Amino acid sequence: MPDPETALPDAAHRRRARLLISFAVMATGLGQTVVFAILGPLGREVMLSEMQIGIIITCSSLVFSIFSPKWGRRSDHAGRKPTMIVGLLGYTAGTVLFATTFWIGLQHWLTGAALFFALIMARSLQSLVMSATSPSATAYMADITNISERTSGMGLLSAAHSIGTILGPACAALAVLGLLAPLYFAAAMTLLAALLVWKWLPALPPTHSRSERPAARLRLSDRRILPFILVGVSLYTAFSMVQQTLGYYFQDVLHLPAADTVQKVGIGMMASAFMALFAQLVLVQKLRLHPVTLMRAGLPLIMTGFFLLTLSDQLWMLVGDLALVGLGMGMCGPGFSASASLAVNADEQGAVAGLISSSPALGFILGPVLGGALYQWNPVAPCLFASALFLPLLAFTWLKVRRGE
Repeated sequence: MPDPETALPDAAHRRRARLLISFAVMATGLGQTVVFAILGPLGREVMLSEMQIGIIITCSSLVFSIFSPKWGRRSDHAGRKPTMIVGLLGYTAGTVLFATTFWIGLQHWLTGAALFFALIMARSLQSLVMSATSPSATAYMADITNISERTSGMGLLSAAHSIGTILGPACAALAVLGLLAPLYFAAAMTLLAALLVWKWLPALPPTHSRSERPAARLRLSDRRILPFILVGVSLYTAFSMVQQTLGYYFQDVLHLPAADTVQKVGIGMMASAFMALFAQLVLVQKLRLHPVTLMRAGLPLIMTGFFLLTLSDQLWMLVGDLALVGLGMGMCGPGFSASASLAVNADEQGAVAGLISSSPALGFILGPVLGGALYQWNPVAPCLFASALFLPLLAFTWLKVRRGE
């Protein structure tokens, strides 16, 4: 296992490594946000229903959650840098494949069920390979940070993802050049990230030789990490429930036409992303709070924000509620990532990084479908259910999760 104090002994090299892997995470975050921003309009152009779009998201999330831990373990043997490059190139090629499949649908060369299944396959193949990026980047950050720096390092990666989330809607504006233009731009960004990582990121030695196997494979059920993984999966399940129905909720509460709804939801999501970025760059980086403390502080903020959404009927109130959610997410994300990383040994960082990276995808498997079903029953049900889900999470983090100090 590379010692963070000796693997990159020069401070300038460690600083450059942090910037490069952060850029890689930012590029993938941008790409994901672009997809969510334009998938609905694209789907309608090729006559796909909202349920079919949801199934595409669920299938890709399932593939991502399955292969992310495998790529994390692979990075232990093949090295963080090569695995990251594979993920970024896979993201690039997969985005081009996904966009081209849509282009074929727009030309009416492929329609109906055939196009639907082709899009599922294209997006799932993309998820299979792009799932290598996040665990290898997370494990690399763990390799070059000591225990006292771990939370700050994970916060930097979360901040990079938040920046991508902020830039994504702006890049989606390229749709004026064509609906597929934002996707091709996202592919160009991940290709640039792959080239920068290949050229400038210092390589670390693998934590295991190719012939060596760890004594035991790290599993989700491992008692050291299970509490933090449960928090992560539950967190993103609740978040995805609300995110999936947010457009409908804004439109119904504010009585907006479709075009204005997109604009107003964008304002709310930008406010949420900016507050998450503030939490990750200021609160996490400057205050140096213990990761469990971050979770204990962030969870009630998210719970309160979701509950207040059910009481809000003005745009400024809805935006404020989402800003509160973003602040809490910005604290909880680095909190559960750093907690899980610190709970395992140095030679298990690749494996735990894969499990950490799979947590959001696991949440996005059930959350969107459950949110949609609850919204059809009652428009405030997804927010209320998501808020209620945080009550046992709060009790869990206070009573069951030890601080480890």
